[in-house]
Amino acid sequence: MYRLVRDGVGLNFVDVGRGAPALVLVHDLACDHTSFTPQIEHFRQCHRVVGVDLRGHGQSDKPEQEYTVSGLADDLAWLCYELGVYRPIVVGHGLGGAVGLELSARNPDIPSAIVALNSHFFPPPEARDSLLSFANRLRAPTWSEELRRWVEQALPIGMDSRHRARALAAVSLIPRQAATSTLGSVLAWNCARAAVGCRVPALYLDAGTGAADLEQLRGLCPQLSVGKVKGSGHFQHLELPEQVNGMIDDFLASLIKPSI
Repeated sequence: MYRLVRDGVGLNFVDVGRGAPALVLVHDLACDHTSFTPQIEHFRQCHRVVGVDLRGHGQSDKPEQEYTVSGLADDLAWLCYELGVYRPIVVGHGLGGAVGLELSARNPDIPSAIVALNSHFFPPPEARDSLLSFANRLRAPTWSEELRRWVEQALPIGMDSRHRARALAAVSLIPRQAATSTLGSVLAWNCARAAVGCRVPALYLDAGTGAADLEQLRGLCPQLSVGKVKGSGHFQHLELPEQVNGMIDDFLASLIKPSI
């Protein structure tokens, strides 16, 4: 693992493989780069792959501060510049999808495309109410148990035990301030502004959990493509990695325009 320091905050990441376009993988709340292990192993064969630990998560520093989607996107932009990652495909799960969409709007010169996995973009009322209820439970003294239970419920019993163990281990690394502040920022985030500002090709992989209003998203981001991941839940990239990797491979192939 590597580490760069931005304004006194250490940001950890893995950087493996070779080949363009590079992929930058951005995890969900209370996860870290290891949640993308199947994607790192698959895509490193033909692409440079950078898997980040967002500040407040994993092995990155966890300062006592406000955590915002825009601030995490700025960290990602800084890392891309520092590492010389040119026009990457930014792949984000949950929170990571919001960070990728925000990055595309704030720094249009960085990503060449974005992929979001089951991110909460314009969540329907039931999904938003569930997030608000979860945010309230994180304010209780039992917040760590609530956070672990939230992640545990999203991980199917029958999934690869190694992936399950990594996901649950990452939960224990996030402090309360980072968890509550980050989730609060997602709920307050201006998704419409980011969607309108996104000008690059975009793919949303929908696990059928009702996390997003995709028609509203497509109305603001008309270049959006949607893939349906059948038979999975929120952690689709861990439950059905071959299906998810194949859809991302197809998306990458569609970005290559034949020469005339």
